[in-house]
Amino acid sequence: MSLKKHFKLFARTALYAGGAIFLVAGSWSFVKIYGPSVAYAPAEVVIFEPPKPKHVLTPDSVKAIYMTSWVAGTREWRADLANFIKKTELNSIVIDVKDYTGRIVFKTGDNFIKNTGSEEVRVSDMQDFIESLHDAGIYAIARITVFQDPFYAKKHPEIAVQKKNGALWKDKKGLSYVDPASREFWDYIVRVARAAEQIGFDELNFDYIRFPSDGNMSDIKFPVSITRNKVEVLSEFFAYLDSQLSDLSVPISADVFGMTTTNYDDLNIGQVLEAIAPHFDYIAPMVYPSHYPPTFRGYKNPAAHPYEVVHYSMSKAVERLLAASTTPAKLRPWIQDFDLGATYDAAKVRAQIQAVYDSGLTSWMSWDAGNKYTRDAYQEE
Repeated sequence: MSLKKHFKLFARTALYAGGAIFLVAGSWSFVKIYGPSVAYAPAEVVIFEPPKPKHVLTPDSVKAIYMTSWVAGTREWRADLANFIKKTELNSIVIDVKDYTGRIVFKTGDNFIKNTGSEEVRVSDMQDFIESLHDAGIYAIARITVFQDPFYAKKHPEIAVQKKNGALWKDKKGLSYVDPASREFWDYIVRVARAAEQIGFDELNFDYIRFPSDGNMSDIKFPVSITRNKVEVLSEFFAYLDSQLSDLSVPISADVFGMTTTNYDDLNIGQVLEAIAPHFDYIAPMVYPSHYPPTFRGYKNPAAHPYEVVHYSMSKAVERLLAASTTPAKLRPWIQDFDLGATYDAAKVRAQIQAVYDSGLTSWMSWDAGNKYTRDAYQEE
């Protein structure tokens, strides 16, 4: 009998007058008894749940960098970044487990996910890799891109964001989305999150938890949410995610548009800071200065003013959470370590970090899509 790696079954077999031996076999959700259909002595079966994964506690001040799944699957590159973390003030890493392609990058052990065909194993030793991070005292965060999912959208066009003629809608990058009101998809995301926790990740981070924004918005149709209020749709999703993952021992976090800290409307994507805060342990506004419009605070080029943009944005976020009787300690912004709008050298990266501290916060995460960080921007320890 073949048993799953982390599944243990102890059973007593009973020998009967007819010489038949009854074997009790188990799985995750059921027990089957194999043998002839005759009377038999009671058999005692004890089924043990798979062992709970070991997790690293959330640091008081998270200081993280981002790692793609491709880098995570490349031993030399990932080891170099892990060593970089160990030698500096950094203590955490955010790793893609489901990225903009919609593919799941490790074997989940979940048959439903496997049957969707979404698994594309880019990190074959994910569990061992996470354990090595833990051994080094590094906090591992799983990044899950949610509604931007071209793989699932193509497989299930009936719940995908559509053009008015029913064809798949795509954003400016050619990527499609699932309608955020699809409860079928919510369940799928919960499965992905649980698989990430089970393999050892210490936190579940959700990105693209919004309606689409970049593309032909005049030719767009939502087959599930139809004309429902976007804030209400997302609020229901946030509450569902919160309730379905509440039994896990790891925190959950949300990536949100940077301007959610300064705008009180939903930016036409359904994100309002006060509606998000109750359902997540941490909130990560993406306050990349290059992503702000030239009208922001009167700056012709906000990217040239990293300190001012980040400080103003996060100070406003602190004010709003305090007004909503929510702890500002939930705030953990993403900062920019990539060239866009300006050359981001060590001084500009460091200016953002200082802006975070000056707004009364202590945690931050640094983003570079290519994982080529400005290393002298991070203090050695």
